[in-house]
Amino acid sequence: MDLAELLKSLSEASGVSGYETMPADLIAERWLPMADEVRKDALGNVIAFKKGKGHGKLLLAAHIDEIGLMVKKIDDNGFIRFATVGGFDFRTLVAQEVTVHGREKLRGVIGAKPPHLQSPSEQKKAYEKDEFYIDVGLKKEKVEELVRVGDIITINREVQKLSGNRYAGKSFDDRACVVMLTACLERLTEVHHNLDVYLVATVQEEVGTRGAAVSAYSVNPDLAIAVDVCHGEFPGVRADRGFGLGKGPVISMGPDTHPKILEKLKEVADEAKIPYQLEASTSARGTDAWSIQIARNGVACALVSLPLRYMHTSVETLDLADIKEGGRLLAEFALKADREFVEGLPCF
Repeated sequence: MDLAELLKSLSEASGVSGYETMPADLIAERWLPMADEVRKDALGNVIAFKKGKGHGKLLLAAHIDEIGLMVKKIDDNGFIRFATVGGFDFRTLVAQEVTVHGREKLRGVIGAKPPHLQSPSEQKKAYEKDEFYIDVGLKKEKVEELVRVGDIITINREVQKLSGNRYAGKSFDDRACVVMLTACLERLTEVHHNLDVYLVATVQEEVGTRGAAVSAYSVNPDLAIAVDVCHGEFPGVRADRGFGLGKGPVISMGPDTHPKILEKLKEVADEAKIPYQLEASTSARGTDAWSIQIARNGVACALVSLPLRYMHTSVETLDLADIKEGGRLLAEFALKADREFVEGLPCF
């Protein structure tokens, strides 16, 4: 399976926060032939170990969960009312196709009052969240037979290949970065790298970076790099908030990045002629870096990001070249960082 095929498989798998079994099993199977060990922990994180020369323990983390929906109520007409799991923008939900994961999988559509039936005042504002419902085409009695409160609902969306290296689909946040870890692991099978590397596909990031917290505690790394998405350039995005697609991974600068790891990442990128972009970041909140940094007695950490357009929608768009270059950057870091570098991290 090449990286584009893996991206498609992971994207189209159903794995809302807390229910990540399908994509987790896919990546565990993909990593197994390349790693010295692959395991799952009690929370569901997939942890792969690739032995190096033992110069230190490097944790690489990218989350595998996706935002989704959950059944709240079945009304008298058989329509399903729902809540969100993670940070959905309700404005993106009108007319989406979904799967309700009940006693059997049910296809449905998200409906709301069309503009033709709205009052003039309603037409001037966005839908309220309570105005949405899911129609599975069944009467109340049949819906109640197949669906329970608490059942998970996912958006249906196949990955679309656009021109060049561009792809669009759901849950690229952050499964595209799990693909980046895979590209890194593939490269590490070809070299004798200095650092022992733990690659983690973390769970429940979208509801509080929980998987990162427990995996960092378990692995107890000397240093770590969290890999997540950042905003790509597109109309309406401020120049200081968006990054170019196809111009390489984005290295964060700020409280979420240890200054020595930052300099080492830039150094190995320059040596290997890997294009990269720099982001001024004032906080690590919202990524796995936040929980990894404060695990146990603290972990020297960095954040590498993948430019992504239309975040938290079903048409997130990226450039596959950035995934490949990001994987190469992570692998080069594991190859070049040595014991002297690791032992010097506590001294700023």
